[in-house]
Amino acid sequence: MYIKKQRLLTPGPTPLLPKALHAMMGSDIHHRTDDFRNIYRSVLADLKEVMGTANDVLALVASGTGAMEASVSNLFSPGDRVIVCVAGKFGERWAEIVKAFGLDAVVLQEDYGKSVSAQRVADALKANPNARGVFAQASETSTGAQHDVRAMGQAIQKTGAIFVVDAITGLGTMPLDIDGWGLDVVIGGSQKAFMIPPGMAFMSISPKAWTFGETSKLPRYYFNLKKEKKNAANGESSWTPATALLLALAEALKYVKTLGMDKLVQNAQQLAAATRSAVTALGLELFAPQSPCSAVTSVCPPKGMDSGVIVKEYRDRFGSIIANGQGSMKGQIFRIAHLGYFDFADVFALIAELEIILAANGVPVKFGTGVAAVQNAYAEVALAKETVTA
Repeated sequence: MYIKKQRLLTPGPTPLLPKALHAMMGSDIHHRTDDFRNIYRSVLADLKEVMGTANDVLALVASGTGAMEASVSNLFSPGDRVIVCVAGKFGERWAEIVKAFGLDAVVLQEDYGKSVSAQRVADALKANPNARGVFAQASETSTGAQHDVRAMGQAIQKTGAIFVVDAITGLGTMPLDIDGWGLDVVIGGSQKAFMIPPGMAFMSISPKAWTFGETSKLPRYYFNLKKEKKNAANGESSWTPATALLLALAEALKYVKTLGMDKLVQNAQQLAAATRSAVTALGLELFAPQSPCSAVTSVCPPKGMDSGVIVKEYRDRFGSIIANGQGSMKGQIFRIAHLGYFDFADVFALIAELEIILAANGVPVKFGTGVAAVQNAYAEVALAKETVTA
């Protein structure tokens, strides 16, 4: 009770991979040297391998939002009609970005906690045959829901539009066949499933998307993707790179390659399923039960309780940092992350803490109910596997 270790349980930033953290201490190398060029080439090659794409992959010194902006400013022109899927704060961000650059946005709105259906996207494309692009989140972490980007991609591939996907929390938490599903631009961020600090974004860009860049008339300077591609071919970034983060990312990618990207995804999915089972066993409601993502689980607090109370109790009692709702959902939900460097022991502790927090706030709880659900989820996966192996 007297020593409290801080545990980061948010959907970004996420816990750091120890080897990646140690690698950052070697950042005193100049970025216009062969030492750096070799690292840069290796990181971009490993990103392509881990993302599972033959498309170009570029890295930017920015949060994921920088890559979102770059995808608009480099591939579109003022007045271009685009379709934007909005089912949460990050979908709203897509709408804000495209409107800021003068694009003509057809917004497909859904209530928080739900997702925009692929059929609505197909219908919007049919109604807007001149649409140049479709924007969506793979995983909408403000609500804990995910979009069916596979079905969306199938509909978009039949048209002249490109599909731009914010997969900042989707990469490493859900299957994403970038090339097979026609995901023309896929955006990731360093502080999510890739287990390093914030400050780097990366994006894959398809040949179809590059053709859009040839006719784009929007202004750009720092986020110039054609310039980044040219420099990346020589092992350099256009501007001063985040050297420490690149060294960290190099180690994180080695770890993911050793583990297997499919295993990283399965880990997030198993932890998310266990968490959903535990909170429902405790009588709490999931906020996005229809299409829950694996990056984060969004939970409604007991009736009459502000979710901020639970967030604060986690921090004050146990040093555990979880996330409140965003925007209009603040006070309405709390969010528990599963992406990146998380394991079952994190979930055991987190659910045990939740039971104590609920009891301390007058909610009837039989201790061990939620924890037992996590134990059963673990046993179903791990013990069964060990039996088969034996």
